[in-house]
Amino acid sequence: MTNFITIGIVLGLSAGFAPGPLLTLVISETLRHDIRSGVKVAVSPIFTDLPIIILTLAVLSQLSDFHNILGIISLIGGCVILFMGCESMNPESPESEFSETEPKSLLKGILANALSPHPYLFWFSVGGPIMSRAMNQNVAAPFAFIGSFYVLLVGSKILLAVLIGRSKSFLSGTFYIYTMRLLGLALCILALLLFRDGLKLLGTITF
Repeated sequence: MTNFITIGIVLGLSAGFAPGPLLTLVISETLRHDIRSGVKVAVSPIFTDLPIIILTLAVLSQLSDFHNILGIISLIGGCVILFMGCESMNPESPESEFSETEPKSLLKGILANALSPHPYLFWFSVGGPIMSRAMNQNVAAPFAFIGSFYVLLVGSKILLAVLIGRSKSFLSGTFYIYTMRLLGLALCILALLLFRDGLKLLGTITF
């Protein structure tokens, strides 16, 4: 069982710090609002991934049009991330943004994660086979893998939100605005990559 814990730790860390819409959203929500908002984005995989695991392993893997479904999900996700990117590229002043009472960061994180093809692809290609091997070993092994994976996946993003939140006092005025615009641009680029992935999965493009 120790080997599955090790695998979960390695995969969780690499996924936690991997560039992507969710990581960028953790940073932008922390800067725009506070540490709590960044943490809400960081914990969103806890709410989205169980249905993704069940859907991917129990249903989608049996369908012949698996790639088409992922392609549609990716295109929808690209639209959502593009909207968030455009929103970040037009930030208000830090004071007015921080006073917002309902940032809806958790909802943004859930949408960003659920509408990205990457969790589905991970559990279909990597997580699923590991879970199968773990279940063949003993009952506790799959829980050890999932537990260690999500502790490191979510924990690394929470750590990043805390570090950024504590250094946020250095960000003010023009520097804050340009930082948010840079993060917004990053989200827009990631949205374009999701569009590309979706079109590739649908067979519309090949590059």
